[in-house]
Amino acid sequence: MKKGFNKINCSIAGIKLNRKAIDKLEWAEVLKVATITYEQFDAVDMRVGKILKAEINEKARKPAYKLWIDFGDEIGVKQSSAQITKLYSPSSLEGKLIIAVLNFPPKTVAGFKSEVLVLGVPNKDGDVVLLSVDDDPPLGGRVF
Repeated sequence: MKKGFNKINCSIAGIKLNRKAIDKLEWAEVLKVATITYEQFDAVDMRVGKILKAEINEKARKPAYKLWIDFGDEIGVKQSSAQITKLYSPSSLEGKLIIAVLNFPPKTVAGFKSEVLVLGVPNKDGDVVLLSVDDDPPLGGRVF
């Protein structure tokens, strides 16, 4: 199985995919069933934010940070929990521009309210590398 797919369990285009399904499919086949419309993509509210503060979540079972992320004046500061401790220290995260999904429902993770999902991709070792942006876009700028 490909790294980064060890916890997949989702439904795309009405077809349920779980870990066993991913194990049996080639990635090209997964992409065929994972086609979405532009309207479905547009429904995902992804925006640029700046990490203001990061600290270890002592209550988490797996090492994780509590993040406070500024999405600009219109949206404000949101919180997120992220298992990104292998590649990032709290000081390396502060001031970092990231991409996050804002329209998932809030979720409590190890006693911490997580309001947004910070996006990342696995590196060759399976550790999460955060998606970030170049230049200096306005905070809260929407991904399209």
